[in-house]
Amino acid sequence: MKLSKSNTLLLLFCSFFILTSTKTQAQTKKIKRPKSTVGISSVDNFVRESFDLYDKVYKYDGYAAAGTPLDDEDIDVLEDVLDELTIISESAPDILADLEGVSILKQGKATLQINKAKKALKYSIKTAKELLLGQREHDKDKEDESDSSESTDSSSSGNDDNNQANEVEDSNVSDDLEVYSKFDFVPGDKLLYFDDFSQDFIGDFPSKWNTNGAGEVVKMNTVDGKWFEMKAGYNIQYIPLLAEALPEDYTIEFDILTSGLDKKTSSTARLNIVLDENDTFRAGANSATASLPFGQYGAFAIGISNKVNGAVIINSQLQSDIRNDVINKPHISIAVNKRRFRLWVNQTKYIDIPQLIAPNKAITHLKFNLYGLKDGKDRIFIRNLKIAEGGLDLRRKLITDGRISTNGILFDSGSANIKPQSYGIIRQISQVLMQDENIKLNIVGHTDSDGSDDANMKLSKSRAEAVKQALINVYKISGDRLQTDGKGESVPVGDNATSNGKAQNRRVEFIKI
Repeated sequence: MKLSKSNTLLLLFCSFFILTSTKTQAQTKKIKRPKSTVGISSVDNFVRESFDLYDKVYKYDGYAAAGTPLDDEDIDVLEDVLDELTIISESAPDILADLEGVSILKQGKATLQINKAKKALKYSIKTAKELLLGQREHDKDKEDESDSSESTDSSSSGNDDNNQANEVEDSNVSDDLEVYSKFDFVPGDKLLYFDDFSQDFIGDFPSKWNTNGAGEVVKMNTVDGKWFEMKAGYNIQYIPLLAEALPEDYTIEFDILTSGLDKKTSSTARLNIVLDENDTFRAGANSATASLPFGQYGAFAIGISNKVNGAVIINSQLQSDIRNDVINKPHISIAVNKRRFRLWVNQTKYIDIPQLIAPNKAITHLKFNLYGLKDGKDRIFIRNLKIAEGGLDLRRKLITDGRISTNGILFDSGSANIKPQSYGIIRQISQVLMQDENIKLNIVGHTDSDGSDDANMKLSKSRAEAVKQALINVYKISGDRLQTDGKGESVPVGDNATSNGKAQNRRVEFIKI
């Protein structure tokens, strides 16, 4: 049947409308939280609280965009958030009054951050109301709360399998360390094992590991450092070569990088982290396993299981949604204290089981296993594996001994930017200072020997100062109670010729004055 000109135009218009409507279902691009504070407490608190609430609303908006219905608990949270949003929004005019008397530069910076926070508040209030009323429509043309310059998402929409790996540094690691301010993981203080693969050649299997499969050290174009790519397979084990058996109390940390994960990735795609009674390729009669899912088309559970003397005691599935985490270079933290097992993905604790570990020191080794990945498409890498004895309360040691030294406060390579996962230790230091207001501390930074003496001295002092500012800005400790110093590479406690020794030397001391 031949269409008239008017009917043809109408058909084209309808087709355009359908295509346009389809494209508007994506979630609004995320507004980027300011990287630094202003130094005016009222402004910094306003910005931080605004974005904390914004992050919660944005998460639930993401669920709505994916077609995931909100449950009763989600609705309760949103109702509370909406009340807090209203209160904070009403305080904005008073915040502006606090800018009087400060420098022009600081006023300018504060105004920019306040405006960004107000934009986040506007989005949050509107979106929270629509979510609660079931009226949320993801129409980018109607939402002017974000723009491409503030987005934390990549502007590229290509299907290159390396997109996630190559873009992760710029688009997915939180810029605001304050979200970790309640993070309660504390790494052990006696280093047992560390591997960042810096001593290995690209293309080789890492020298401090064993396997019955295959894997290699690789380097990405735009992601720092070397990474160990593991291959998926049935009963393929990757085993760090520990110099001694795992003690009763220890911590494990590592970073994950992914590439190629999408909605076609299998629901069975998982990384198994296994604590076992042996370092062979066979499963022992005593073990504990945490299984992290990588599938993207649904929210898949974290698996938890164990065996005690060959009998399965625990085999459960913890409902969770870590899809966004696993494609955004998450930091995994594990703490084992005798039989208790805890696991964090970034700052969120997902597992805390009091008797997952077999008794009588039966667990001695760590193993990794991957399965469910499509070869050549889904790729998993790890880096910065650190195992340390301890992980207990540093507060008592600081009070009784008057000083502690820790290599658990981590910084970006060659800089004084504190890594978010370090905040568990800084939080404990703040609690000591809050408990006894008479305590004053000297914070001393140390580096390894990489780089010149002068550069390392400057870096160590900058890192000590960064810790001081974290205590002041995040935990509201008075600055006159804190001094800083740096020793550079001049006081090593480990061999700078090894990765283990370098990791020991990169440390921060807290000394009572």
